[in-house]
Amino acid sequence: MVRGLQERAARALPAEHVRDIDGWWLRHAPNCSWWVGTVLPHGEAPPDELVRKVVQAEDFYTGHDADARFQITPGACPDGLDPVLEERGYRREDSLSLQVAPARRVLERTPASLRVRLDERPTDSWFDAWHAVHGGDLRSERGMLARVKGPSAYVCAMIGDDVAAVGRAVADSGWTGVFNMATIPEARGKGAARTVLAALAGWAESRKADRMYLQVERGNVPALRLYERSGFNEISTYHYRTATASGR
Repeated sequence: MVRGLQERAARALPAEHVRDIDGWWLRHAPNCSWWVGTVLPHGEAPPDELVRKVVQAEDFYTGHDADARFQITPGACPDGLDPVLEERGYRREDSLSLQVAPARRVLERTPASLRVRLDERPTDSWFDAWHAVHGGDLRSERGMLARVKGPSAYVCAMIGDDVAAVGRAVADSGWTGVFNMATIPEARGKGAARTVLAALAGWAESRKADRMYLQVERGNVPALRLYERSGFNEISTYHYRTATASGR
């Protein structure tokens, strides 16, 4: 299940350049959030082939003038990959939590207190709120979202005429992934994020994709508390390994 969810997430965060090497997804997304352009090393690889495949991945990123970064998930990638990368000088960083919840549980535990607007595509006001919180290259993020093929929902929680929080969901084979959660600083503590989650859960039920998942940094305590209160449970952790100049 973990491998399947992470591959759904990769489809919901589609890179501009993708190469499949025997099940390893090499992804590059210039100027997008960095996690869009990581290696998803889910194919099997015997120990004697691991280094060869790592080198192939490194060559791919060198060709795009980028550093290689691998997503390491116990049980979903080859057992020996993490130590191989460590030996090659890759630094470990960014521990994340993969969590799931039934949409019905999220609806029961997450009262919506604000008016919402739900669109099939991102509006300018949705983008403006996301960018105000997270920054980044807006043009590249727009391009990334334009590549999403699955049914999508873009939710804005409103306080008066102003967007207080946003989020996005993508339905894929019975599951709905939650992405791009962001709350405007002055709207925090007013139920805006809970309202967005409730709207996304309702949409997930309407799409008959009522098993929800999300990925959150383990150091993001406010987000972890929100998702725990909303009924999400952790099913796996994972981290990243990023190439350093000394390891190439």
